[in-house]
Amino acid sequence: MHGANQFKRLREPGADYEIRIVGDRRQPLRDFYHALLERPWWVTIAAISGAFLTANGMFAVLYLLVGGIAHAAPASFRDAFFFSVQTMGTVGYGAMFPQSTGANLVVTAEAITGLTLTALATGLVFAKFSRSTARFIFSQRATIGPLNGVPTLSFRLGNLRGNSIVDAQIKVVMIRTEKTSEGKLFYRMLDLSLTRQRALSLSRAWNALHLIDAGSPLHGETPETLAAKEVELQVQVVGLDDATMQPVHAGHRYFARDILWGHRLADVLSETPDGHLLLDLRRFQDVEPTEPTTEFPYP
Repeated sequence: MHGANQFKRLREPGADYEIRIVGDRRQPLRDFYHALLERPWWVTIAAISGAFLTANGMFAVLYLLVGGIAHAAPASFRDAFFFSVQTMGTVGYGAMFPQSTGANLVVTAEAITGLTLTALATGLVFAKFSRSTARFIFSQRATIGPLNGVPTLSFRLGNLRGNSIVDAQIKVVMIRTEKTSEGKLFYRMLDLSLTRQRALSLSRAWNALHLIDAGSPLHGETPETLAAKEVELQVQVVGLDDATMQPVHAGHRYFARDILWGHRLADVLSETPDGHLLLDLRRFQDVEPTEPTTEFPYP
C-alpha cells in the first residue's frame, strides 16, 4: 500500500489513540503468512479450508468446461466438485475418472496444485505448532511509593504457565513528549534501570523496581507532569521457555493514568507458621497505600 491517501491503523492496547501509517509498502503474501502464525488456530484452519474449497471450486469449473469425466452427470457442478476433491485429496474412489486428454491435463494441473497446497499447509501448521508463545501477566497498575526512604516505581509480572522462563531479561523504556528549542514536538525514549534486570528463573510472580534517585528520568516528576508529558512506560520481557528451550517474549504498557502514586504492591509471598512459604496469587493485582514522607509527600 503506497500513497499519501492510504494509511494503516494500529491501535495500541489500552491506548486512547491509534497510529496511522502512511505510505506503507506491503507484501500481502508474506504479511498473510505471518498473520496466520499470530492468529488463533480457528483462523488458520478456516484459511486452509477456504483455500482448499476455493481451489476445488475453480477446478470443478474447468472440468465442466473441458468435460471428459466418466460417470459424471452432464453439466453437474456437484459431480465435478466432488471429483476435484477426490483428485486433490488423492482419494481416487474410481467411480469417476478422466477419459479424455483435456480432462487428464486438468487432473495433472490439479495434482501439482494439490501437492503445493499440501506442502504450504503442512509447513504453516508445523511452524505454528513449534512456535513457543508466552503467557505472561502484568499488574494492571504500576505504583510509585517510598522503599527504604527512596521513591520507587514498581510493577509486577509473572508466568501464567506452571513452567519457568530461564534467563529472563526485563527492559523498561519511558516515552514522553518534549518541545525542542525550535518549538517542534519530539518523542523522547529514556531507559529506566531496574534494581535487577535479569532473573535466572521467572515463574509465578516477580516485582520489578526502579529507584527514582537523582539519575532517574522520573526524578522531580509529579502526577501532573507525567500526564502533561503523556508519559508511557514500555515493558519488554525476553527469556527461554524451559520446556522447549525456545525464546519467548511479552510486552506491556503503562500510561500515566495507570501509575498509582503513594501506593505499593501488596505482598504475595509470606511465611506460614510451620516455616513454609505461601505464594498467594489472589493478591497479584492488589496494591496498598503508603505513608507520606518528607522525601515522598504523596498520600
